[in-house]
Amino acid sequence: MNDRDKGIISDLNRFRFLRGEDIAELYFSHTKHPVTQANIVLKRLRRDGLIKCSTERRKYVYYCAERQVKQDSQKIGHFLSIADFYKDIRRIETPRTFNVEPKLGGKGLPEPDIFMIWRGAPWYVEIQRTRYTDKVMQEKLNRYEQYFLSGLWEKEPWQPTNKKIFPYLWIIGIGEYNTANRPFRVFQGGVSEMLERLKYKS
Repeated sequence: MNDRDKGIISDLNRFRFLRGEDIAELYFSHTKHPVTQANIVLKRLRRDGLIKCSTERRKYVYYCAERQVKQDSQKIGHFLSIADFYKDIRRIETPRTFNVEPKLGGKGLPEPDIFMIWRGAPWYVEIQRTRYTDKVMQEKLNRYEQYFLSGLWEKEPWQPTNKKIFPYLWIIGIGEYNTANRPFRVFQGGVSEMLERLKYKS
């Protein structure tokens, strides 16, 4: 395998699922025919048994060969939304770190969809594909607050040595929620809205 093949498989491990068009954008955008080139490589990787493909959707979805997948799993759409978000922010600036569903600790602690370091700041990202009830969202925010108060985040390996920083929380998707009176910053809205805020702040 060449470095590009290894990169594709690494990203399939990281994102869990990617469409052919995602891989074309991430790895073949410099070519004249990105989708065609991506399909050639993906066909070879499938032939060699390194990746698999779900054909249940209109657009084929690729994943690592060792992953066991229910073809109708609702999680597939969730992970594809994470990939879409990554592509959106990457067009602006490639994140220094982008971890999907990072483990922050034990029971009762938050379970963000993403931890990233982007535009010089750490972020937890929650991608909502459905409207949560206020009760469910407040419980989710309470877990972040418990994590904040615990101080465990100060021991994360990405923390700068001179100043400990609690990540911003970014909620993307359907619904607007009450996030007032939290000891950490919470943003709601899409990527374009966030860029407007960052420009205004600058």
